[in-house]
Amino acid sequence: MSVVPAEAVSGEDARPGAGAPAGGAPRPGGDAVPAPLAARARLLPALAAVYRAQLSRARVARIPLLFVATFQSVGIMILMRGVVDGGVEARSVVAGSSVLVVAFVALNLLAQYFGQLRASGGLDHYATLPVPPAAVVLGAAAAYASFTAPGTAVTAVVGSALFQLPMAHLWVLVAVIPLSGAALAGLGAALGLLAPRQELATLCGQLGMSAALLLGVLPAERMPAVVSYARDALPSTYGVEALARSFDSSPDWLVVCADLGVCAAVAVVSLTAATWAYRRAAVR
Repeated sequence: MSVVPAEAVSGEDARPGAGAPAGGAPRPGGDAVPAPLAARARLLPALAAVYRAQLSRARVARIPLLFVATFQSVGIMILMRGVVDGGVEARSVVAGSSVLVVAFVALNLLAQYFGQLRASGGLDHYATLPVPPAAVVLGAAAAYASFTAPGTAVTAVVGSALFQLPMAHLWVLVAVIPLSGAALAGLGAALGLLAPRQELATLCGQLGMSAALLLGVLPAERMPAVVSYARDALPSTYGVEALARSFDSSPDWLVVCADLGVCAAVAVVSLTAATWAYRRAAVR
């Protein structure tokens, strides 16, 4: 009389580990332990990778626009030369025109980029990568802000020569460019990610750049009180004020540092808001 194996009756193979899928270890109850996933990328290496990728992608397309932004700011200073002779008003014109280059690239173009990325489904690509959301936002913002450095420096030098302002303290641009760029880039990214349509993202970027033009280039003393409140709410205002104060023969460095500190705080808030907007847009 033949004996039928128990595994043939139950329909299961009784060999150890036969019921466990590949890559997992069997549990006492017969279930398999899933294979561990790869570790999530750390913030700084992921940020560096996104920054290099964005910088190489945008290098060809953004350099011509950087020339446009610089030419635009220099043209505004030439036009204002016929209205403003010098003094405090000339410092505001030069400082506002220099930071306008930052607003054109970091605010306007970045809002358009993230609006296009959201409309075309490009956020799905970044959502599948094992990188923190902050690395995506900070990497793109840093790449776009990097393009503003040459144009801002050229505008400041040309404006100083045009209005005969001292250039001894133009090294302040080393702090003004990254802090203003971070604040405006965070704002531009948030606008592009929160706008429900790509056209609205483009419109918001254009309006933000126009606000930086009108509220930054025009002297604050000639503005109505209501408009001055809007000027104080603009992130780039404090970078403009810090650069304008550096044209004094003996700048008040405490006030300059205070303006830069406010600009840095606004940059942290705007980049945090942009990271939240990215999380919100990526899960939709």
